[in-house]
Amino acid sequence: MATFLTKLFGNKSDRDLKELNPKLNATLEAYKTIKNLSNDELRIKTTEFKEKIKSAIADDEAEVEAMRNQLDTDLDMPISQKQRLYEQIEKLEDNIYDTTQQVLNELLPEAFAVVKETARRFFENEQVEVTATDFDRDLAAVRESVNISGDKAYFSNSWIAGGTMIHWDMVHYDVQLIGGAVLHEGKI
Repeated sequence: MATFLTKLFGNKSDRDLKELNPKLNATLEAYKTIKNLSNDELRIKTTEFKEKIKSAIADDEAEVEAMRNQLDTDLDMPISQKQRLYEQIEKLEDNIYDTTQQVLNELLPEAFAVVKETARRFFENEQVEVTATDFDRDLAAVRESVNISGDKAYFSNSWIAGGTMIHWDMVHYDVQLIGGAVLHEGKI
């Protein structure tokens, strides 16, 4: 009977792959656009992702902050009112988490496409050039693999990690993108 049901519905692995294939296809579709971006445009995508998440949870976070401020400043607040505020904060924090997960799921294909394209650029080039930011300047002060020249930052595709020279030499395979999606969903 179990064999019959497996043939009819597939095993868990088959069902999981069937569920993940649309994400892989969306990632590969996003990759077609992402690969045409300049290095600076590619870099900005991460900031856009962060802003999208921040925007989606801004109202709830502001409400949590207001409630925490009320708890900190109203020292004469009755215990029952404090308890209600803590319960509301907990619900809002759960909502913030759920909203963040929803936005991350929406961003996943494009974010994975950015990772794949960044890996490809480091694989194919000894250095990747971007417009220097303050963060790049700070990083260049402590990392030999980052150099600043004028308004440009140059990131080397080789660096020392744990006392060993590392050279970036891979572009993500489709199965690795699927693995990332599985990890993101907590299925491992």
